[in-house]
Amino acid sequence: MIIVTGSLGLIGYSACDFFSKKNHKVIGIDNDMRSYFFGKNSSNKWKKKIINNNKFYTHYDIDIRSKNKIFDVFKKNSKKIKAIIHTAAQPSHDWAIKEPFTDFNINANGTLNLLEAFRLYCPDATFIFTSTNKVYGDNPNNLPFEEKKLRYEIKKKHKYFKNGINEKMSIDDTTHSLFGASKTSADLLVQEYGRYFNLNTACFRGGCLTGENHSGAMLHGFLSFLVKSIVNENVYSIFGYKGKQVRDNINSLDVISAFNEFIKSPKSGGKTYNLGGGRNNSCSILEAINLIEEISSKKSKYRILKKNRLGDHIWWISDNSKFKKDYPKWKITNTLKNSIEQMIKFEIDRSR
Repeated sequence: MIIVTGSLGLIGYSACDFFSKKNHKVIGIDNDMRSYFFGKNSSNKWKKKIINNNKFYTHYDIDIRSKNKIFDVFKKNSKKIKAIIHTAAQPSHDWAIKEPFTDFNINANGTLNLLEAFRLYCPDATFIFTSTNKVYGDNPNNLPFEEKKLRYEIKKKHKYFKNGINEKMSIDDTTHSLFGASKTSADLLVQEYGRYFNLNTACFRGGCLTGENHSGAMLHGFLSFLVKSIVNENVYSIFGYKGKQVRDNINSLDVISAFNEFIKSPKSGGKTYNLGGGRNNSCSILEAINLIEEISSKKSKYRILKKNRLGDHIWWISDNSKFKKDYPKWKITNTLKNSIEQMIKFEIDRSR
């Protein structure tokens, strides 16, 4: 049995679909807080209607802040639980400023509830946390960049140029944003439960996670929301950096395949892994716009705002080397172009 929190979100939904197709019983925990964060148009309830038809799936409409309800689920299924995939979160930099207590209680305290339930009721299982590259704050912005026509690029002589940023980058002396701070708190808790209690835990620090099942919003899910905006001929707002900020993009299916490798052969001691699309799947916002226009034959409408988001990255490419060393069978199978093609088709089909 696999417990998936945030089971209607991008990564959670992909996890539920992946493991149920392998005939694993899946318990999904999701109370559609996304609609509270970003409005009804970003609700994930449409996925619930689909996945509830899966005989291997059971849904719990539970808030992860509810310790007693979470404990009840774990206690009831304690002998069956093989893994916990924790993806539920308040995921937005900007939204966290509106309600700091809500953000922290979900991201940090909610994670603590799950970790303690895991430790008490199924300590032989594996705990996977969908962390974020925002744990490094804006330290990546201190790297030496040069401005190109369509993107910022790190200088070729720098150690991070070829493979991207690895786990040795410091998480200290940096501006995280309130969201980054709450996710870092959760990340450290997951590490500590692995180290202090010798449990199988892992933090996967994602780059730009994407895929056709993403209910992208202006405040979260850049590539999905950009595709939506262009396909539906809406104006897209770019926050600072001339639209040349770079992200590496990894499809949710490749994220889940990495999780599966860890579950098949877990490691104790609170592992941390950067996980992203790497250099081959990186793009600036301007480059993404050009690619979406090319594939969709639609003309974009966008405006570039002068002010960037506080603590936002100018350039991020994930170095996956540490995970690949531990799990050499894993590889990325979905290219950036493939992902965009899937999202465009999905958005066109939905709008019909």
